[in-house]
Amino acid sequence: MAWDIDTTHSHVGFSVRHMMVSTVRGHFNVLRGQLHIDENDAANSWVEAEVDVASIDTQNEQRDNHLRASDFFEADKYPTITLKSTKVVHVEDQEYKVTGDLTMHGITKSITFNAEYNGQSNIAGLRAGLTAKTKINRKDFGMTLGLVADATQVAVSDTVTIEIDLEVIQKAAEAETSTVAQ
Repeated sequence: MAWDIDTTHSHVGFSVRHMMVSTVRGHFNVLRGQLHIDENDAANSWVEAEVDVASIDTQNEQRDNHLRASDFFEADKYPTITLKSTKVVHVEDQEYKVTGDLTMHGITKSITFNAEYNGQSNIAGLRAGLTAKTKINRKDFGMTLGLVADATQVAVSDTVTIEIDLEVIQKAAEAETSTVAQ
């Protein structure tokens, strides 16, 4: 079944250690994409999604502007981050492994998310929910600024946690077909 991401009820967030003692969190305000969910055979499922880098929001305008600049994302040169799945595997119950090509800062790497399919609801149209989480190394994507605080500490860790909460809506054409078929 084909689905569009409901951007009003979805969230793409990230967290990174700062000064190695606290965690800075942020998200992207502009997200779009589509999925195909085959509840009978996970291998037939897929996702394609992207966020606009310029929409980064850490609740600090100065930091957001720095993240958009050449030290990190280079939003003018690389305006989107994309994910295109290459493999979906059912682990057990509602748990899945979603592997895909993540393209960020002009570099594409294969990553795997631990995902959970939260099922469907037919309130205000057929909807489904999913969550996913992974960790990446920002240096793998060419973001190598180290910002050394002193000889023993780095101001920004290399490890970035990505957490996604999606609510998806059945595509309009499929909704019309399923209504006619009833």
